[in-house]
Amino acid sequence: MEAGIEHLGRGTASGVDALIVVVEPGHRSLQTAASIRKLAGDLGINRVLVVGNKIRSPSDRKFILSQVPQREILGFISYSPLILQSDLEDRSPADVDPNVIKEVAEIRDRLENMIRGHQTS
Repeated sequence: MEAGIEHLGRGTASGVDALIVVVEPGHRSLQTAASIRKLAGDLGINRVLVVGNKIRSPSDRKFILSQVPQREILGFISYSPLILQSDLEDRSPADVDPNVIKEVAEIRDRLENMIRGHQTS
């Protein structure tokens, strides 16, 4: 079983309203996301949302968009060598790369808007 989906295989995620899957621009990552989507559907979790991570170029973003329906995309986080360095130094990524803070805030805002829209439906 792919890393990160063992909880779905055991069925411990039942009762979850939505899952957020973090993908990287690559076929294996998107295949894992497809497996998660299927397992989630089998458990009655019909909302699977995607965050693209380690985006290095517009073509990385375009690749993910070509594989995932737009309505499922929460946003993208750029690749940052500063984040890798912050991990080595045991520092928060928020302390070293303000662009990441902005991107994560945009993802949070979109998620909050989706939740509010879903609650009023």
